[in-house]
Amino acid sequence: MRQLVVACADIGSMKNTKSNFGWHSSAGAEGCYASELVAHLADLLAQGLPVALGFECPLFVPLRSDERALTNQRAGEEGKPWSAAAGCGAMGTGLVQVAWILRQLRDRLSGVPAFSLTWSEFQQARGGLFFWEAFVTGTGKRDGHVGDARSAVEAFQAALPTVDSANALPNDGAVLSLLGAALIRAGWTKDVSVLSQQLVVIRTSAQV
Repeated sequence: MRQLVVACADIGSMKNTKSNFGWHSSAGAEGCYASELVAHLADLLAQGLPVALGFECPLFVPLRSDERALTNQRAGEEGKPWSAAAGCGAMGTGLVQVAWILRQLRDRLSGVPAFSLTWSEFQQARGGLFFWEAFVTGTGKRDGHVGDARSAVEAFQAALPTVDSANALPNDGAVLSLLGAALIRAGWTKDVSVLSQQLVVIRTSAQV
């Protein structure tokens, strides 16, 4: 595989003068708007570079059989559940921003790039996009949204090459993938199996 580029977007509102969205790439670029990220990703993929793209928002939620447990935290969230106010806010914003980024990227590339939802599949493909979820919390947080995205990128890089072993949220049964829904809505795939695919979640550690 050619030199892997790791990128992450910290999801947040962009409608104010001060953007609450931030992104960082190990290729040496960063910014505060999704359109900048799309342009950067399109350039990398056009060069044939493999990209691991993370989003700092819940990208899948558990589907449990017990109705009383439907909003329980995912295994491994450790008191920072997806269903709490912060998680729901990021997830709602992420639903539209992730779909927008995927649609814009498809249009800019005039087609759908190869993508993988599991690390082993991505390694075998030796290219395209790998999607992952970033979990930035506690001492892993930095000043500003770009800083949080940078922290997530560094955490992913620290997990290489055994990314699966760094997964912060173990398999906890059936899920509904919000990334999968975005992939379908943005025209990347018609395969509904992406709706039930859990993703690798990389949690940031202490600042370095």
